[in-house]
Amino acid sequence: MSDRFDAFDGEMLDLIVPSTLDAIRVDRVIAMLTGLSRSEATEMVNEGSVSVNDKVVHKGSFVLEEGQHLVAVLPVPDAGFVEPDSSVHVEVVLDDEDFAVVNKAAGQVVHPGAGQRTGTLVAGLLARFPQMQALSDEGLSDPFRPGIVHRLDKGTSGVLVVAKTPEGLVSLRDQLATRAMDRTYLGLVEGHVAEERGVVDAPIGRSTRTPTLMAVRADGRPARTGYEVLARLDKPHAVTLLRLSLDTGRTHQIRVHMSTIGHPVVNDPRYGHRRDRRLPEERFWLHSRNLAFRHPRTGDAVIAGAALPEDLAQLVGEWRDS
Repeated sequence: MSDRFDAFDGEMLDLIVPSTLDAIRVDRVIAMLTGLSRSEATEMVNEGSVSVNDKVVHKGSFVLEEGQHLVAVLPVPDAGFVEPDSSVHVEVVLDDEDFAVVNKAAGQVVHPGAGQRTGTLVAGLLARFPQMQALSDEGLSDPFRPGIVHRLDKGTSGVLVVAKTPEGLVSLRDQLATRAMDRTYLGLVEGHVAEERGVVDAPIGRSTRTPTLMAVRADGRPARTGYEVLARLDKPHAVTLLRLSLDTGRTHQIRVHMSTIGHPVVNDPRYGHRRDRRLPEERFWLHSRNLAFRHPRTGDAVIAGAALPEDLAQLVGEWRDS
């Protein structure tokens, strides 16, 4: 992982300490990089939300050294609202009175957090569909997540559905909770997966070693990921193209499960171990390909998808041509 200051993913800060931050207190560094107050940064440390080199830091006065690995779980804003922003690109795949299916770009954050307050997908959605604001005004959605039914990681591209009306929100949330919504991904993982298909059934919870990571834990929440091999490729090194399905929707679920069985997603900076420089540093090979659910009012089947983006398709093409 290289030195960087844009090391945010949702509510997480993750970076290697550069020379410019050497010999500076950890609470001051967190405040400098996130825009949080010094007292907020100190509170994060006191709550055990900050670690250095996989060890939790207990004092804000802890002095950082160049080359150390700093990670922190950032607090979610507890008040305010999202300003609509028409400059944020929103690619609409399917537009309905009750919902919209959009194709999220890799690198785009779905909703505001301490690491990114502006320029999120939600800001673009509110500019495009101002009626979504009523979902927060009526107390049906978090003020920073109006209409959000599920989310994708910053580094993941592809389809997700958002609600535009109370009827849509209630129905889509229920379908997600009862596993009636089908979500299919394409993922390129390290190594050759031996079985043609399988299921990873392993509970996921917050890592006790590194607070910004998730991990398989006996006391975690149930999580199931199904997979099917589409292709095994060999050069420049062994990888497997998978079709993946989610029975549950835990944070980083696919990434954690694939890493747990020894096949991390290609170029995953947190759960993998190999850097593929043909992709941007924060862009891992994972794409939300299809969504299938029932229309909130009619009950008719709704199927929507997003084609594989050029960067991921090009990388697979290079493997196939090797």
